[in-house]
This record gives sequence, structure tokens and C-alpha cells, in this order.
Amino acid sequence: MSQPLVIAVPSKGRLKEQVEAWLSDCGLELQTAGGARGYLASLSGLPGAQVRLVSAGEIAEALDTGDVHIGVTGEDLLRERNESLDSRVLLLRALGFGRADLVVAGPKSWLDVETMADLEEVAHDHLARTGGRLRVATKYLAQTRAFFARHGVADYRIVESGGATEGAPAAGAAELVVDITTSGATLAANGLKRLADGLILRSQAQLAASLRARWGAASLATAERLLRIVEGRAAARARATLIWAQSASAAEARVVAKLVAEGAARRPNGLLVDAAHLAEAARRLTEAGLGPVTAARPDFVFDVDCAAFQALKARVA
Repeated sequence: MSQPLVIAVPSKGRLKEQVEAWLSDCGLELQTAGGARGYLASLSGLPGAQVRLVSAGEIAEALDTGDVHIGVTGEDLLRERNESLDSRVLLLRALGFGRADLVVAGPKSWLDVETMADLEEVAHDHLARTGGRLRVATKYLAQTRAFFARHGVADYRIVESGGATEGAPAAGAAELVVDITTSGATLAANGLKRLADGLILRSQAQLAASLRARWGAASLATAERLLRIVEGRAAARARATLIWAQSASAAEARVVAKLVAEGAARRPNGLLVDAAHLAEAARRLTEAGLGPVTAARPDFVFDVDCAAFQALKARVA
């Protein structure tokens, strides 16, 4: 029996909704076995794939240990698992949702602490004055230690957070926090401010592959099909087709040649252009006497090579 491609997606919350919407947009409907509370699923249009619905944190662990082939979870959770992430997990595509920043934040009342350099001085003074180290509440132990080390901050100790991290200073459990934030509103509501250079990671949902999973010919073939669909849809979102009545005139040849040199791709009846340059390309065509020019957005753009799959194949071969 051929080995299925095991894919892990979030089982609940806003991230689950966003992943389902993304898959649907790619033409891959998530079909849950056992109803809404089921933890196994399949993807329509992708035979050979088995989907597991688990928490975002469990997905990061499963990718790290090789229990699944591919998963969707936050980059912050992946990087917290191990400093040598790149040797264990391959990030295939940033998905543009589930965005959040991992930051260092301290009390607003610390008017003279705006940067990590300021924090280093305060931490040193605090130790000399009290004999104790500044307490940093966080769930992100590995990334906090690495970031503080890069900035030369040593006089602190981590208080591992099991609940609402941003409330730790108000509760007297810590002086600082390292936590995920989207708008900063929750930090502000708890009397905290983000340090000017305290950004540790700009996180978002990532489609990632485990380099420790057991890859076979069947699972790789299914992964290639999945990645070609995903990459084809992403390419289509960024491009548009310009169509006009072909004239074979010298003016047409000149403007088309210039657009191709700038990155457009020839099509039998027009050009495939970057969507951001759509209006400019159409203007240049009409100014050359070509038209009317119509624009259409493709559903998918499948290139001959799939860079994401080639990267995966090279790492697991």
C-alpha cells in the first residue's frame, strides 16, 4: 500500500478558518471525517493525502519530529521548537495570514527605557541594587534567550508564562514580557510599551515540510501535486493577462518586446503581466495604437518548474 502524504492543519480558532479559506481558494475543499468534531479529513482534488486536524502547537511539534510530512502553523511556533529549524523543517510558502509580531515590551512608566541597550543598563542596575535579576514573562523561551543574547542583555531570568503573559507585570510576576501581538492594543491596555528595537520575529502562517518525516515516492508525488496547485494559485493572484487583436505591426513588436524584457510573458493572444503593472502595460499598448485591450485574471498559472517542490525534493532525496 502506498504511503499517504500526511498533512496537519489547525483544528480550531481563527487560524483554522483562514487555512480552510485558503485551501478552498486553491480548489482544495477540506472534508472532515466524522462531522465537524472529527480529527481526520481529506482534501478534494488531492488523492493520496491524509489530513490531521490538531492544534497549531502540536503541528509545530509534529513537523519537528517527523510525525507529519507537511503542515500549516505559525512561524513563531516553528522557531520556538528548535534553534536549528532549517535543518529539521523547510518553510515552503508564507501564506499572508495569521500575522503577529513577537516583541519585547516593558512598563510605560519606564520612561528612560526605549531600546534593548537601555534595557541592558536597567537590568544591570537592578541586579546591583536589589541582588535580583529582572523577570521576563514569556512562552517563547528559546527565542527570548537568543534575542537577549544578541543584544548583550544577561542580567535577567525567564518566568515561564502559562496564561495571559501581558498581565504578568500588573500581577507582580514579572517586570517585562516577550509575547505575540497583532495591533499592540492588549499590551497598551496592560500598561506596556513595545521597545523600539524589540521586534524578535514578524510571524505569519507558513506552509512547511518536515525534513525528518519518512518520504517515499508516493508521498513526494502527492506533495508535488499539492505544491503545484498552491504555487499556481499564488502566481495567478499576482498576474493578469492582457489581450488585444494582434496586428503584427512594427509598433506592436516594439512595445511587446519592451514589456517582455521587463518581465512580461508572451501568450498566444497577448501577454501575462505582473498585476501591479497592469494599468501601465495596458497604457503603453494602447498608446502604440493597439486595442481595445482587455484584462483578465487567471485562476491558476502553472509554470514548468515548481520551485517549492524542487527545494523539498533536494532536501529529502
